[in-house]
Amino acid sequence: MESISSFFDQTVDPPVRGWLQIPPEQSGDALVLTHGAGSNCDAPLLVALAETFCGHGYTVLRCDLPFRQQKRFGPPFPSNAERDRAGLRNAVELVRKRSPGEVYLGGHSFGGRQATMLCADEPELVSGLLLLSYPLHPPRKPEQLRIQHLPNLRTPSLFVHGTRDPFGSIEEITKALRLIPAKTELVAVEGTGHDLGFKAKASNRSLPELVLSGFERLFR
Repeated sequence: MESISSFFDQTVDPPVRGWLQIPPEQSGDALVLTHGAGSNCDAPLLVALAETFCGHGYTVLRCDLPFRQQKRFGPPFPSNAERDRAGLRNAVELVRKRSPGEVYLGGHSFGGRQATMLCADEPELVSGLLLLSYPLHPPRKPEQLRIQHLPNLRTPSLFVHGTRDPFGSIEEITKALRLIPAKTELVAVEGTGHDLGFKAKASNRSLPELVLSGFERLFR
């Protein structure tokens, strides 16, 4: 049975808050997971992924970004995105102290974008990225691409994307991945939107195993 406990470290700035899940048989590897702009670390998608990865030996930290620690609801502060990235860096470094193996960083939507921006600046920070529903552009605004940093992203990355995601089509995300000099893989989730078909009451139950399979195919 996995161990799950609340996690709150105020010795770093920004502090790191979330849930730490430790498997009964640890592989030594770890995954830090964070949420999108309208959610938190208790998002059903993150919970399900954490349970699946933990079941395969990964230590998992689901964490709230600094903006969510400041307010329970509402979107991030655009001017404070750098602080959100600093929070992710702190989470990775704290997890690394507990895990002797590889450390990976993952995020849904806004959280994933901040992870890519962080790693574009710090390519040695983690061994790989797990990017769920990367927000390539705002809905109905395909000209506003969020790709400026991708040519500097040298961290191997797994992208998981719904075929009906309004934040970017499969064709658009495939084109964007060509900008990344690191090894990448795209897992397309058929018929799903930005939530990847994963909601509390109507979950895509096969998704966590699909993500894990793609993850281990790329990184193992």
